[in-house]
Amino acid sequence: MTAATHTVRAAVLPAVGAPLEITEIELPEVPGPGQVRVRLSAAGVCHSDLSLSNGTMRVPVPAVLGHEGAGTVVSVGPGVTHVAPGDGVVLNWAPSCGSCHACSLGEVWLCANALVGAGEVYARRSSDGAELYPGLNVAAFAEETVVAGACVLPAPDGIPLTDAALLGCAVLTGYGAVHYSARVRTGETVAVFGVGGVGLAAIQAARIAGASTIVAVDVSPEKESLARAAGATEYVVASDTTAREIRGLTGKQGVDVAVECVGRAVTIRTAWESTRRGGRTTVVGIGGKDQQVTFNALELFHWGRTLSGCVYGNSDPARDLPLLADHVRAGRLDLGSLVTERIALDGIPSAFENMLAGKGGRAVVVF
Repeated sequence: MTAATHTVRAAVLPAVGAPLEITEIELPEVPGPGQVRVRLSAAGVCHSDLSLSNGTMRVPVPAVLGHEGAGTVVSVGPGVTHVAPGDGVVLNWAPSCGSCHACSLGEVWLCANALVGAGEVYARRSSDGAELYPGLNVAAFAEETVVAGACVLPAPDGIPLTDAALLGCAVLTGYGAVHYSARVRTGETVAVFGVGGVGLAAIQAARIAGASTIVAVDVSPEKESLARAAGATEYVVASDTTAREIRGLTGKQGVDVAVECVGRAVTIRTAWESTRRGGRTTVVGIGGKDQQVTFNALELFHWGRTLSGCVYGNSDPARDLPLLADHVRAGRLDLGSLVTERIALDGIPSAFENMLAGKGGRAVVVF
């Protein structure tokens, strides 16, 4: 870190399982080589942030979480040429290196080096000088952040930064799960499990893909209006009979595609059972190691179904951000409808509680 620093407010995770602390941190005043300093306009509160805070996913601590955001470039370090001060940018929490085995195969969403920067100290806590790590590279739960140049993409023209923030994770993931992982085709039937930010994006993506029937599934009856506004044609409140209900809505066959956005063993199994013989299930939700999903060998043979994982929607942010922007500008993709709450920085702990309780869609911190 340089001697000159700049003070901003941030949400700090002091230890895994501990409550977030809204406090001041010290960022470098001048970005280093290849770095960009960004003033945040908005940051989405994603379930992955909750998974980092409770230990489901690993993160060095203390850390500033937040990985879905957009803002304005304040300054750039030597070697950064693709953005300049004053430019609007979308944060990219998983930049691909372009040289590892996955990248050589074109599977940039599986880049082995995408999170290298998350293990490097990027700031200090003002109160005690403690070194801080950037959760998932970008530390978006702060008024400003300093990131690697690869972690910023030019924001699309004509889209407010407070909406564009959602493109960095929820929409890339939900859209990609439908179009790149499940490869939904016109006329197919789709079920989306979990009506949060990613699930709502997946529902919209299924509508854009031309799905004939879109079944939304969630534990909360209150989310039906959100799901139908996004494009769901049917709504099922999750229960022990969910798979049977979905088959009943699809001529007793089951859907062609199920997209699971929850990350729980019972939901993954139900999503798989909800598809037709030969159907496809894409798992987007991030579950813990204790969430064991079991199948017997005979049913795997008999049903001929496909079950696949999905990282970041199998998307390439640099390629897909302009595509998503075209959908937004054409009115096919409604970013605002994903947001059910706009909050200040100190509202993040409450947003975590709402996610645990299964309430609402996406909460967005507006700076």
